[in-house]
Amino acid sequence: MTIQQLLKTAPVTTLLLISFIGLFIMQVLSGVDANNPSTEALLKWGANALPYTMDNEPWRLASSAFLHIGLMHLLFNGFAMYFFGQIAEPMFGSAKFLALFLLAAIGGNLLNNYVTWQGILDGTGQPGLSAGASGGIMGIGAALLIAALFKISVNGMVLNLKSLIIIMGINLVYGFAVPGIDNAGHIGGAVTGLVIALAFAIAYRQRLAATLKHLPSRAQDIYQTTYINSPTSSDTDFSIPTSTHAPRFDNEGNFDNNSSFNHDSAVNLPLDSYANQAALNHSKINEQQTATKSTFIWQLLPWLVMLLISIGFVWWWQDIHQQILQVLAAIE
Repeated sequence: MTIQQLLKTAPVTTLLLISFIGLFIMQVLSGVDANNPSTEALLKWGANALPYTMDNEPWRLASSAFLHIGLMHLLFNGFAMYFFGQIAEPMFGSAKFLALFLLAAIGGNLLNNYVTWQGILDGTGQPGLSAGASGGIMGIGAALLIAALFKISVNGMVLNLKSLIIIMGINLVYGFAVPGIDNAGHIGGAVTGLVIALAFAIAYRQRLAATLKHLPSRAQDIYQTTYINSPTSSDTDFSIPTSTHAPRFDNEGNFDNNSSFNHDSAVNLPLDSYANQAALNHSKINEQQTATKSTFIWQLLPWLVMLLISIGFVWWWQDIHQQILQVLAAIE
């Protein structure tokens, strides 16, 4: 897929990749080592570190998702974002996809800081530093797992559940096998993505059910309308009248007012037919309004869930922040 095609089908994915690469180039041009950046340089460029993030710089929860520790780290996450993004963004929509990535990244960083803080309290850990889009990407991968489980299609194609499980499993196992990998960030991002994706999937199923529920009645309306405007008896005479009193029409199909017309031969539709037609049209409009309202309500569910998650993340950060302040006050 070319850059133009990717930008057309997955614009947010393209912009995220550009931001990853652009930030890395700016680091290198400023003198940061491309393969082994220093701790000071990473902190300067927005890495996640408990003493800073949980003090007065919570913005690092998001900024660290765009920062990568070395070229190989960037290439690995860039490929994963390209692979997952071109599938997930058309499926969930650009705005929801971006919100999913950011919340998963923030959730991963929060869990990383929580685990680090608990280790410090237990005397088994020390403050560390983390960066990278891995948490957000794991959230996207987990969301695709849910989409495959619920058989949500992308352009008519259903995702392969087994393949996604294998990919996600390899990432988790690799994180535990290789030292220095932010496992808490990966797990926190994946869990956040799972919760958000469940809201997507439930809303998708409910909208689909609401749409299918109203399809039979629309089809029935069509058949009923046909019956009203067509003869219903097999004994009806379909022969063309040959009476000299039959009305005549001109070449353009307009009624000829000069022709003789026998009013007794006119066919008058019963008034009940018009009443039934009006009632059916009114019923159809009501059904369409109900379906539209139901669909709109379910469309709000993912946004509502993401709002609740955001509120929970704010509370979680404040809780850890207050704990740190209390410990520091006790030491002083």
